Amino acid sequence: MNRFVALALCMAAVGAASAQKANVDQASKLSGKTDQLGNARNLIKQAMENPETANDVRTYYVAGKIEFDAYDKATTAQMINPDDASAKPTVMADELLNGYKYYMKALPLDSVPNEKGKVNPKNSKNMINTIVGHANDFFTAGASYFNEKMYYPQAYEAFVTYASLPASGLMGKSASLIPAEQIATAYFNAGLSAYSGDAVEQSAEAFKNARLNGYDQPEAYIYEIACWQTIAQRDESRNQEAQDNIMAVAKAGYDKFGIEQPVFINNLINSLVVDNKIDEALSQLNEAIAANPDNAALYGLRGFVYDRAENEDASEADYRKAAEMANVDFDTLLNASKKIFRIGTNKWNEIEGASAEAATARQNVKTNYFDVAKSYAEKAGSMNPNDPGLEALMESIDYVLETYF
Repeated sequence: MNRFVALALCMAAVGAASAQKANVDQASKLSGKTDQLGNARNLIKQAMENPETANDVRTYYVAGKIEFDAYDKATTAQMINPDDASAKPTVMADELLNGYKYYMKALPLDSVPNEKGKVNPKNSKNMINTIVGHANDFFTAGASYFNEKMYYPQAYEAFVTYASLPASGLMGKSASLIPAEQIATAYFNAGLSAYSGDAVEQSAEAFKNARLNGYDQPEAYIYEIACWQTIAQRDESRNQEAQDNIMAVAKAGYDKFGIEQPVFINNLINSLVVDNKIDEALSQLNEAIAANPDNAALYGLRGFVYDRAENEDASEADYRKAAEMANVDFDTLLNASKKIFRIGTNKWNEIEGASAEAATARQNVKTNYFDVAKSYAEKAGSMNPNDPGLEALMESIDYVLETYF
């Protein structure tokens, strides 16, 4: 190549790099000037898109500073006039999150060794101090997004950013200023945000982080289970993964809340049964029943396990006992009625002939099975008369009683 052409190309490249660095310098000068915010962002955007400055620490440091300065100016404006256009909560939240993201990209670039292999950060301390100084604002930003139904990724990201700051190492000793319960609440809010935005997997992870950080209400556990149930419904190939997670969460919930929240032992036992761990499920239930002998739901749940184990006699005995207890619930009554009706139907089908013995046997099935199943169903109906499953069962029972007798 002609050396004059090569020199011209080299000078052009230097000129382009110099122009982009000039853009960064100019954007830096405009930072904090509300009326020049658009120009500052445009200049820094050009620098980020140019290969010569796209990986330069100062590009992202200035980009972040522009956003944090805009946020701080808006905060001041909000104090003076809450209706100021620049102080719109979601606009401020955008500035805060964008500033944080730019700084998080700048921080590792600020610690890249120079040509002599030395690391000499110039702006890291300032960036970290700025992030730490705005720590609580990320929670506020999450609430602002959520209130405007900007659930995912906006509200989710804001809450997760706030919750993850203490463990990030950025806050140093200041990490203790954020209470543990507030971290757990932020993760819980992130879970609600992601779920509301149909990001179910991210929601499950956030609810998991909420409970692991000490969220002391059962909803974090219940919602995490619901997320994994949804994931399994949407992708059958993930059934086992979902089941494993449901079992883990259900066990954690049961260990923490006991039978006060039946959803946990119900899901735990169901997970064990699905994994064909019948003996383990029975052992768990026997222990629970020994500690709570007057709990009808536990007997009903054991009846379910015995049913899956094809132990008809034990299943029938538990369902009958549960249905006769004072604290029996709707679902236990419904399941007991189904079980007794099914056994009665099988016994009826086994009776042959028109002998006196056969007639007695049929009357026995009516009295001890069909009539009992109906009484359980009617009792369930007094609790929830419009349940579709109960209505279908009652129709079947009435048909048998009206047709056979």
